[in-house]
Amino acid sequence: MKKIILVVLMAVFSYAQTKFSEPQPTFDNPRKVVYSLYVGDLDTVSHTIGSMYNILKEYPSESLKIVVVAYGKGMRVLKKDYDENTLNRIKSLMEYDVEFIGCKNTMETMNWKEEDFIDGISFTQAGIVEVIEKQQDGYIGITAY
Repeated sequence: MKKIILVVLMAVFSYAQTKFSEPQPTFDNPRKVVYSLYVGDLDTVSHTIGSMYNILKEYPSESLKIVVVAYGKGMRVLKKDYDENTLNRIKSLMEYDVEFIGCKNTMETMNWKEEDFIDGISFTQAGIVEVIEKQQDGYIGITAY
């Protein structure tokens, strides 16, 4: 009897799906998320990247836009000399069209140049302003902490 219950429970959980709110996410009307990445510690960054992968797994392809805006200590995460495993995970996210935007104000303060950072990221003058504008444009804000 225990085996039957276990099999039934496993079947139920394997068919569990997220129920999306109306209007359903589509190519023309995707869900939009902006992450504020202003911390640089490896554990927090790893957790944040993991949450992005979890989001990507749940939404149908092409029905989700994720933007990560790095500023302050978060800019360190996008530098070529950051943790290699983390950078590989970031590059993998970029292959799924996750956009990474870096803050030029932080770069100027730290005397960093664009060539110090991984390929494929874009830059904005003020990262926090970019987050505000993305939220104004309908993005849901998520803070990495």
